[in-house]
Amino acid sequence: MRYMLLIYGDERARETRTAEEKERGMAEAVAMMEEANRRGIFCGADPLQPTSAATTVRHKDGKVQITDGPFAETKEQLGGYIILDCKDLDEALEWAARFPTSCGGAKCVEVRPVLPMPVIGKGTHATTDVHG
Repeated sequence: MRYMLLIYGDERARETRTAEEKERGMAEAVAMMEEANRRGIFCGADPLQPTSAATTVRHKDGKVQITDGPFAETKEQLGGYIILDCKDLDEALEWAARFPTSCGGAKCVEVRPVLPMPVIGKGTHATTDVHG
């Protein structure tokens, strides 16, 4: 079962970190992902640009509205994700607990099962199969 680990943190705290703190946090996150890759469960990961780079598309009264920024102001912003192919939720939670808090001011990691999405005409998942 694939699980998405959604990494939330405080963008303002991330912006105030020193170059050394950023490097250390990234190194810790990469080490975790490399370990997941060695175990054959790593499917993908990406950090996200800050919410100031976001654009939100809404549907209201049959019309499309496009606005700059996120849907809602929050204390924690989505900063990135990791997708792991774990045997069960307990394993996914163990990996989420290992995500370094030093990486980008991470405050919490939300764990969500990924629903398989077939690609029309191919019968495979919409995401890339990195296992071969």
